[in-house]
Amino acid sequence: MGEQPIFTTRAHVFQIDPSTKKNWVPASKQAVTVSYFYDVTRNSYRIISVDGAKVIINSTITPNMTFTKTSQKFGQWADSRANTVFGLGFSSEQQLTKFAEKFQEVREAARLARDKSQEKIETSSNHSQASSVNGTDDEKASHASPADTHLKSENDKLKIALTQSAANVKKWEIELQTLRESNARLTTALQESAASVEQWKRQFSICRDENDRLRSKIEELEEQCGEINREKEKNTQLKRRIEELESEVREKEMELKDLRKQSEIIPQLMSECEYVSEKLEAAERDNQNLEDKVRSLKTDIEESKYRQRHLKGELKSFLEVLDGKIDDLHDFRRGLSKLGQSCRPLAPPE
Repeated sequence: MGEQPIFTTRAHVFQIDPSTKKNWVPASKQAVTVSYFYDVTRNSYRIISVDGAKVIINSTITPNMTFTKTSQKFGQWADSRANTVFGLGFSSEQQLTKFAEKFQEVREAARLARDKSQEKIETSSNHSQASSVNGTDDEKASHASPADTHLKSENDKLKIALTQSAANVKKWEIELQTLRESNARLTTALQESAASVEQWKRQFSICRDENDRLRSKIEELEEQCGEINREKEKNTQLKRRIEELESEVREKEMELKDLRKQSEIIPQLMSECEYVSEKLEAAERDNQNLEDKVRSLKTDIEESKYRQRHLKGELKSFLEVLDGKIDDLHDFRRGLSKLGQSCRPLAPPE
């Protein structure tokens, strides 16, 4: 009932792993209340934290304890009586700073209380020693009296108090040695923690470099995928172009086949032209005897010869280039038809 809370905050509580003395083990699943308590009757300070019905921190603060900030939001201290190291994780650096300042104040108050207690013990010890010496001299100087008996009993009580004080001093020396060993273990744990932090930093740097390398590799793969997609689009366009060209080739083959069929008619046309030429020559011979009479017809015959020669040239060029157009063949046929009409034998004059 003599304990009263003097400071309260919230934090995540951790304890050092007792097997490895390196790793932290969570003592609470979430942030819990952590309070400083002052015991008026014992003049002592404690840090207490309760998670539900479980007490996870019950640490009496001694002058030899030290609260260490290991990061911006995490701090720790060693408790030799509990044989463990407590760690607190705060939500902000400001809360950690306030807790550390309060720890320093409480530790200084505990030191002052210890010094006062030692002064009282030394004062009572000196007083008892002086009373013991005076009582011995009085016994030597005079006979025993009721007052001397009372002093003797007081001296006996003081001797017992001195014995208890000596025992307490030994106890405190043992406790001090234990605290020194705990501080040494804590220092070793801090050094190992610092080494672990450096190792984690190196591993983080390696992971970050690996992450950058993988990120650049992903960018290269994405660029390659884009090139592959563009190549696929080009291949699709080429396939469509090939299909169009194949369709055009089939059409050209059909045209070529038609032209070949039409070219089979050309020899027949040539023979007909030769026959017409013979007829024309015969008509010319006949017309030579009638030049005076048919001057008007001579011009027509010359035109017919000119057309005939022109028709022969067109037939030869058509044989050389089979891929000519069908329209030229129709024109040629029309020319032959006109030629046939112009080459009909004339009726003799009456």
